[in-house]
Amino acid sequence: MNQDNRQGCLAGLFEMFLLKSVLDWMQNRFGFGKGCSCTGLIFGIIFLCIALFFFCNIVTGTNWGKIY
Repeated sequence: MNQDNRQGCLAGLFEMFLLKSVLDWMQNRFGFGKGCSCTGLIFGIIFLCIALFFFCNIVTGTNWGKIY
């Protein structure tokens, strides 16, 4: 038997919308151009890396945080 646990297209699009909304809010609040230029740059890069990690997780459907 084939157990296919992939999410549908709408669920993936909704997750990407939520990721974009949260990332935009965090960038506007703490990221690039906010506060000292050094801390804004550091937080901006950290948020970008986190967003890329979650984006790859959504697009490829992998769960890298799952421990067997």
